[in-house]
Amino acid sequence: MVKKKSNLRISHFLQLKGTNEAHVKFKDDKFLSLAGYLNGYKTDEKKFNQDFQELLKYSKTLNDKLHSLKVPESNRSLLISGALIALTDKAFCNAYKFQNPKELSENLINTIKNKLTNVQNKHIEDIITTYGFITTHTILAKKENELRDIITNVNDKINNFIKTYKYFDTLGQFYIEFLRYANNDKGLGIVLTPPHITELFTEIANINKDSVVLDTCTGTGGFLISAMQKMIVDAAGDLEKEENIKSKQIIGVELQHSIFSLTCSNMYIHGDGRSNLIKGNCFDKKVIQNIKSYKPNVALLNPPYATTKNDIEEMEFIINSLSLIEKGSLSIAIVPMSCVTESKKVKLELRERLLKNHTLEAVFSMPNELFHNSNATVNTCVMVLKAKEKHPVNYKTYFGYWKEDGFIKIKNTGRIDFYHEWNSIKTKWLENYRNKEEIPGHSIKKVIKSSDEWCAEAYMETDYTLLKRKNFIKNIKAYLSYKLNKDDGNLSIINQPILKVKFKLNTNNWKYFRYDDGTNNSVFEIKKGRRLTKKDQSEGSVPYVSSSSLNNGIDNYLGNGHTDENCISFACYGSIGEVFYQDEKVWVSDNANVFYIRNKELNAYIGMFLITILRLEQFRFSYGMTGKKERLQNFYIKLPVDKNDKPDWEFMENYIKSLPYSASL
Repeated sequence: MVKKKSNLRISHFLQLKGTNEAHVKFKDDKFLSLAGYLNGYKTDEKKFNQDFQELLKYSKTLNDKLHSLKVPESNRSLLISGALIALTDKAFCNAYKFQNPKELSENLINTIKNKLTNVQNKHIEDIITTYGFITTHTILAKKENELRDIITNVNDKINNFIKTYKYFDTLGQFYIEFLRYANNDKGLGIVLTPPHITELFTEIANINKDSVVLDTCTGTGGFLISAMQKMIVDAAGDLEKEENIKSKQIIGVELQHSIFSLTCSNMYIHGDGRSNLIKGNCFDKKVIQNIKSYKPNVALLNPPYATTKNDIEEMEFIINSLSLIEKGSLSIAIVPMSCVTESKKVKLELRERLLKNHTLEAVFSMPNELFHNSNATVNTCVMVLKAKEKHPVNYKTYFGYWKEDGFIKIKNTGRIDFYHEWNSIKTKWLENYRNKEEIPGHSIKKVIKSSDEWCAEAYMETDYTLLKRKNFIKNIKAYLSYKLNKDDGNLSIINQPILKVKFKLNTNNWKYFRYDDGTNNSVFEIKKGRRLTKKDQSEGSVPYVSSSSLNNGIDNYLGNGHTDENCISFACYGSIGEVFYQDEKVWVSDNANVFYIRNKELNAYIGMFLITILRLEQFRFSYGMTGKKERLQNFYIKLPVDKNDKPDWEFMENYIKSLPYSASL
């Protein structure tokens, strides 16, 4: 072959420091400029994840250092933000390493004031007051080198990260870390939104260069920073448009004094115009008038979570945001799942108000441990609403089951995208939502009313294709293991079936039955467990069944008598959705429900069959979505049927008898 330049094939690979493998980089089959290679390196997803992990490690180191210096948790993020602001000033950078502690602390405060005065004249004195602790701190303002070394490390470890990843809420991550081990952020009713979710919001909202973005619960500004990034990218280098975006198209409202100072600092660091950050209450008339003057056309918010009965309901913040944006605009909010599932009067009234004035476009059920990094166990959903257009009659709302985002928990680090799965998962979520696709186990469309549960778990069909022979065998073995342990190993276990035949599971021919409608047309008779406090429990041999996922659901053994026998226990709190067959007399606590089957006496074989199917329903339950009797009664279960279209109990019993270990039941 004649060697020609056109025949050259060029592949690009990037191997990050400290890793053993290289990954393909760039699709171009040609050499790039040095700037092109450098930019590709800096913006690489795996490179970002690596740098972000280093940043998180440093946040812990810095947190420990500030703790040793007796800097209160609530002031740590302010100290870091102040240092970052001052480091944008050339004179400060040239002088700070040569000043004594008192001079440096005063120089730091004065530099912060000078930098922020041009953009927050109205609140500058209040903001500077929050930084005042620096000049009076007994160590920072007096001990040689301590403040200087912190500023130097902030410049090396944090400032360089911010310069590379300009539109990432770095301070928000430090805020989470600093408050993690003390009066953490959820204690203030604040749970900061993870960065990949703030970025997801901008995608759901289709943010572009003409968007005017409002966040009425700004916190550290994560939503605004993500929105600003997307808007500036869409501006495609139009500097005049960029300036307009920063000065007129980003609107934030924050009430808490110290958080507002942090917000202003954070937005300054990320190059925002800052003039439209409003200190105040989003329900205040003057604040409302101010916001409306900007004519926002999208709202993104994570409202403070109500922790007491006197707190403002989360849904009130959503309704408020909808009143502030232009008609037909979207408000997207992340709230506790209880907002869309609880049947309390106040929750129902708020949902009714929403539907009377606005359209519920979509609700996405989010990962259970999404806020793990904030030490918050709240289970959340994302709501998408269209402003000032009444929810149409028979309109189908889209419900997505967005439980797996690819993030995993790493000890001493938190939830991270360790396997780099997030981008592909996000793309799949967004494509399915935009096309309003109904996918088993992932999404469904449903006509709803205010009294309904607004979540995918309530409507998605159970995927019975997941039901395999091994599922039944697993439950038989777990039950026998419990019996063996209970009898101190004296039980004889035989790995043999009772029936030497094999039965096929063809769930396509099965029929749906309601759990409990109070008649013999339903499968179960459900009753609530009975409350028995710890102090009233006496020692004995009767199993006390509660909400444990272990030991067949048994927490204790009592001498108080029994409430039930030969039944199925269903945990409605704690390990919600855990089901167990109880073959003996038991006391079922009020943390569980009791299932009896109608028109048939339960036995171990039918019990094993039913609990295996019931466990397919566990996706419907989580914190905020309990297994209360009133909720369960409306569920449906799919079962094999006889020639009369009634539950085929004989088939169920024989199927279990055909499985290994059934001879020991």
